[in-house]
Amino acid sequence: MKFTNGYWLDRPQYQIESPREVFDYRQTDKQLTLYAPFKFIHERGDELNLGMSTIDLTSPVEGVIGVKLTHFDQDTHGPAYHINNQNPDVTITTSDDELTFTSGDLTARIPFQTAFQLDFLHGDHLLTQSLDKAQGVIHDKSTNTDYMREQLNVGVEDKVYGLGERFGNFIKNGQEVRIDNQDGGTASEQSYKNIPFYLTDAGYGVFVDQPQPVDFEITSENVDRVQFSTEGQSLQYYVIYGPTPQEILHRYTELTGKTQLPPAWSFGLWLTTSFTTDYSEATVMKFIDGMKDHDIPLDVFHFDCFWQKGFEWSNMEWDRDEFPDPEGLIKKIHDRGIKVCVWINPYIAQKGKMFAEGKEKGYFVKREDGNIWQWDLWQAGNAFVDFTNPDAVKWYQGKLQALIDMGVDCFKTDFGERIPVDDAVFFDGSDPKREHNYYTLQYNQAVFDTLAAAKGEDEAVVFARSATVGSQKFPVHWGGDALSTFKNMADTLHGGLSFLSSGFAFWSHDIGGFEDGPDTPTADLYKRWTQFGLLSSHSRYHGSNVYRVPWNFDDEAVENTRKFVNLKLSLMPYLYTQAAHNTAYGNPLMRPMWFDFMADRTAHTLDNQYMLGSQILVAPVFNHEGHVNLYLPAGKWTSIINDDEVYDIQDGKWLSLDYGELDLPVLARENTILLRNPQAVHADYDFTKDLDIHLYDMHEGTTTVAVVNQQGQDAGQVTVDRHDNELQVTTTGLTGNATVLVHENGQVTKAALTGDSATITL
Repeated sequence: MKFTNGYWLDRPQYQIESPREVFDYRQTDKQLTLYAPFKFIHERGDELNLGMSTIDLTSPVEGVIGVKLTHFDQDTHGPAYHINNQNPDVTITTSDDELTFTSGDLTARIPFQTAFQLDFLHGDHLLTQSLDKAQGVIHDKSTNTDYMREQLNVGVEDKVYGLGERFGNFIKNGQEVRIDNQDGGTASEQSYKNIPFYLTDAGYGVFVDQPQPVDFEITSENVDRVQFSTEGQSLQYYVIYGPTPQEILHRYTELTGKTQLPPAWSFGLWLTTSFTTDYSEATVMKFIDGMKDHDIPLDVFHFDCFWQKGFEWSNMEWDRDEFPDPEGLIKKIHDRGIKVCVWINPYIAQKGKMFAEGKEKGYFVKREDGNIWQWDLWQAGNAFVDFTNPDAVKWYQGKLQALIDMGVDCFKTDFGERIPVDDAVFFDGSDPKREHNYYTLQYNQAVFDTLAAAKGEDEAVVFARSATVGSQKFPVHWGGDALSTFKNMADTLHGGLSFLSSGFAFWSHDIGGFEDGPDTPTADLYKRWTQFGLLSSHSRYHGSNVYRVPWNFDDEAVENTRKFVNLKLSLMPYLYTQAAHNTAYGNPLMRPMWFDFMADRTAHTLDNQYMLGSQILVAPVFNHEGHVNLYLPAGKWTSIINDDEVYDIQDGKWLSLDYGELDLPVLARENTILLRNPQAVHADYDFTKDLDIHLYDMHEGTTTVAVVNQQGQDAGQVTVDRHDNELQVTTTGLTGNATVLVHENGQVTKAALTGDSATITL
């Protein structure tokens, strides 16, 4: 939100007051409270008829400093994000001219009784600062509304990332972002997943702990600063030190919640009915059997909205005209080794049976006149389940449990963004403005907890569209309603990388795009999106009005799907190990290039390629011609698809490459031990058994990699000792037969393990 008219003037409707100096302070063992009046105090008379900001400095996690700006100390009416307070040691120093507050390697420094300034430092290095008149207590005279504002400086080369799922430019500098969940598709400035957290490549991140809408002006209104503002009389934010992005996200997720590792089977291919297509038991089984007939492994089948009758969503009841025996159908699917997912949302249509139940028991969001809050957007007479009511949560979970008892394995938790604010009353009295974004957390937690209670936490997984702070605890999330175009395929990746830079570990998208328009996706778009989708953490075919089975496109689409499903399944020992280790640390499986190549400044700008784990680079093809502009940081890179595609890069280099429709850049870094099982037919298998151990341009000395079991626990290890041209490979915890394949300068040397070791001379 913009409050100024250029640099010098305020917009006339706003009265802006700012702290001018810290005049007094109080301290305890864990907190430093600053009192900062709105003008300099020279004499006692200056203390009259004057407002001030109270600024509380705290630290819930080592290396994280919380700043709470308060004008009037007023109560808020829930909800609030859960903050994990680890109560770290802090150091507070005071003198006649300076105050400091230190947690770990991060220090806040404040001049005392002189011009206001709040610096954040690592040692003597300035990370960012709030300067004189950056903080603001703002009154809108035209609407009688109050706001709080902060502005934090950025450096000359600093880049800003994150703020949830954003489909525009990956780097946020120069953008205006409103943290306000909306159902706006993937081709607009709106987002399903708004996270008031950004990280920078300058060694720190910032989390604004406000569930209501927050406006960010990222070097836009003031081009030297990131500004954030929100309605109210207080503003809480946290500065999070890294210095690496991995460490920033580690501390952010320590603060707001760690991601649960999803079950291994969820990493396989998901196939859906699509949305408005006709489907019945016969259609579903035709698709499932068709995948088997075409030798394409499938792990999950998803029933979209019309598993229920139209005008009755979500009533949690099968359309018995199309699915007369859902229990029998689910058993048939399970007998083929495939899991079952069904679509739900938290909106209850007036025609469905659940509406009458919910109305009678008072389980819906209401209007101020006591009536249910309804509208006709999406389904006729939609009401909204009120998840602030514990009895409503239990009621909703009971409906889910009945489906689980039928054999349903997981739920696609769609929607959760269009939550009413105006004239809305929640059961627990929550402020609707604070509840709007927070609602998705309550909704997805209710579903996730039901699955965890029924199946065990290790088996619980949702497929969610909306998200807020803390939603990372309930994976997985997908990118929403993409357009079936190459441009929107790239926009989808930008949204995913932005989302994965915001504290989330796993992400998916609709392979082929969701919105088809009058025509189906072109065959080449379908194939290219298939490659991208199967090289994402989670992979799902889905669309609006066209079936997404590959044989509906062309024979090459079938071959392409088979090839990349098998590639992903073979990589599961690597992928699930990376997922388990990254999740434990609070980091994403897919991530932007700069996360792993901080020293390469070009990598900080890349958004059309990414790392899949720490060792594999992926560059999707976003055009009909098969052309890729690829940037490779320094080092040796070898394709894991074509052994003769090798690049030896000295200083980082752009390459202009062309690929056939069954290929794209999927490159392993040098010094990579890549564990694969090419015989895999599902994503969930013994990751320690019958492995191919691929070694890519191993460095001198010792390199070790772990492999996890199906529960994500370390179960095996491979160690490579290289001395000149001799490689000694030793393993522990591996079972079955293992083969070593050494990739060196475009050549491949094979060797079998004898016992738990092998020696290869190149």
